[in-house]
Amino acid sequence: MIWTLARTRTETSVMDKTHLVDEITGHRRMRRNRKADWTRRLVQENRLTVDDLIWPIFIVPGTGIVDPIAAMPGVNRMSIDKAVEAVKEAAGLGIPAIATFPDIEMELRDETGSNSLVANNLINQATSAIKKAVSNIGIITDVALDPFTSHGHDGILRDGIIVNDETVDQIVRAAVMQADAGADIIAPSEMMDGRIGAIRRGLDAAGHQDVGIMSYATKFSSGFYGPYREAINTSGLLKGDKNSYYISPANGTEAVRDAALDVEEGADMLMVKPGIAYLDICWRIKEAFGLPVFAYQVSGEYTQIKAAAMNGWIDGDRIMMETLLCFKRAGCDGILSYFAVDVAKKLAKNG
Repeated sequence: MIWTLARTRTETSVMDKTHLVDEITGHRRMRRNRKADWTRRLVQENRLTVDDLIWPIFIVPGTGIVDPIAAMPGVNRMSIDKAVEAVKEAAGLGIPAIATFPDIEMELRDETGSNSLVANNLINQATSAIKKAVSNIGIITDVALDPFTSHGHDGILRDGIIVNDETVDQIVRAAVMQADAGADIIAPSEMMDGRIGAIRRGLDAAGHQDVGIMSYATKFSSGFYGPYREAINTSGLLKGDKNSYYISPANGTEAVRDAALDVEEGADMLMVKPGIAYLDICWRIKEAFGLPVFAYQVSGEYTQIKAAAMNGWIDGDRIMMETLLCFKRAGCDGILSYFAVDVAKKLAKNG
C-alpha cells in the first residue's frame, strides 16, 4: 500500500503539467483559437467582400475631365465620359453599386436649387449614360439640394429658415426625374421630415414601384464633411450651419427614432452617416429594425486616413481594411467608401 501511494504521487508529479493559469481560467484559454492562421480563419466572425462596397463618385460638366480633389487625395471629379470609363472598371472588379454626386456650374445654382428639376441636368445625364454603358451596376442618386443651391444648404432657404414642406415637394419631383433617368435607388440625404413617405408615394404614382429608397436615416451634423463640400464646391457658399435639420452628434436615441420614422414611411434600406464615429448607431438600428443597414465612410474619414498614410504615420492599407471590417462587425450590410476601388483590387489580389 505504501509503495503504491508513492508510485502514484511520482507519476502525478511527472505527468501533471497543469499551470496556475489553467486553474485561474478554469482551463479555458482564448488563445487556442488564435494560435495559427488556419484557426483564425476558421473562427473569423465577419468578412469584408467586394459585395459590401458602394463607390461614391463626383460628376462635373464637360468632356475628358479628370480633376483631382485637393482635399481628397486619390479622388477625382470626372466628366460623364470619364465617369463611364471608371464605372466600367468598378463593375469589372465586382463592385455592386455607385453613388453619384454632381458639381454643377455656379451660374446654375440659385436660392431654390431649381436645376434639380431639370430633366436633363448633370446628375440625370450621368445616370442615363452610365446605365446605358454599364448595365450590371446599380446607380444610387441623392435628391438633396445642396449641389444645386447658391447657399449650400440641402433645402430651400426662406428668410433664413430651411423650409421643410416646400423642400419635400421639390425633392419628390426631383426623385421621379432621377428614376426616369434610370436611377435604381433614391437616397435622400437632406433630412427633411416626411420625405421618405412622400418620395415613396411619388415614385409609385409615376410607375417606379421597383425603385428603392436608401434613407440617410441618421445623418449627423458632423465636422467630417469638409472635403466633400470642397468636392462639390459648396464649402464657400454655406450660410450658417445645418444643425436645424441634421442630428446632433450627442443624440443616439433621437437617431433611432428618426430611423424608425423612415422605416414606417417605407424605406427599403437605412444609412448611417458619418461612419466610424457612429458604429453604435449602426448596431442599434440594425438590431432594432432588421433592414439592410449601410454606413457612409465620409470624406473626412477617408482624408484623415490618406493624410496620415501619406505622412508615414500609419499603414494606410491596413487601416483602410480595418475600418471597413469594423462596419461589418457593427452590423452593416455594406459601406459607401471612396476606398471602394482600392479595396476591390486588394480583395481580388488576395482572393
